[in-house]
Amino acid sequence: MLFDLTRLTAYLLAVLALILTPGPDTMYVLARSLGQGRKAGIVSALGIFVGCLFHIAAAAFGLSALLATSALAFTVVKWGGAAYLVWMGVQMLRAPDAAPEEVRALPALGLRRIFRDGVVTNVLNPKVAVFFLAFLPQFVDASAGSTGLQFLGLGLMFSVTGTSWLVVLAASAGAFGGWMRRNPRVAAWQKRVTGGVFVVLGARLALQRQA
Repeated sequence: MLFDLTRLTAYLLAVLALILTPGPDTMYVLARSLGQGRKAGIVSALGIFVGCLFHIAAAAFGLSALLATSALAFTVVKWGGAAYLVWMGVQMLRAPDAAPEEVRALPALGLRRIFRDGVVTNVLNPKVAVFFLAFLPQFVDASAGSTGLQFLGLGLMFSVTGTSWLVVLAASAGAFGGWMRRNPRVAAWQKRVTGGVFVVLGARLALQRQA
C-alpha cells in the first residue's frame, strides 16, 4: 500500500484545516462570483485547480528524482519543508486578529480569460510552489513504494478537495461572503487551528527521527 491509514488520516485532516481557512484563492473566487455570477466563480476555481496540477507534477517528478539520486538530499528537503511549515504556523498564530477584508466584486471578463488568469496566476505564484515542496514530502514514505505516485496521489487529493470547496463557495458566494463579514471571530479561530496544524506537522518529523 502506498498510504497507510494513519498517514492518510493525518494528511486529510491537515488538508481540511487548510482549505477551510480563508486565503487568497478563497477571496478571489468569492470576488469573481460576486462580480460575475457563480459560473465565473466556478471557472476561476477550475483555473486554480489546473495551476495546482503544474506544481504537483513539478514536486512529484522533481522530488522523486531527488530521492532516487540521494536519500540524504531528500531528507534535507523534508527537514527544510518541516521548518517552513513551523514558520508558517507560528506566523499565523502570532498575527493579530482582524476581520476578513470585505470581498469586493471584480469587473466582468470572458470565461476563457477568467480560466486563463486562474491558471497563470497560480502557476507563477512561487508561494504555491514552496508550499507543495514543503507540505507533500511530510507524508511520503520512501519504503512504501513509488514516491512519484505518492506525490501525485497526495497532490490530487489536495487539489480535488480544495477545488470542490471553492466550487461550493462560488455557488453560494453572496451568503458566504456576508457570513464571513458577520463572523470575524470564526475566521480568527480557523487561522489559529491551521497555524497549530502546521506547527504540529513541522514537529512531527523531528519527533519521529528522535524515536
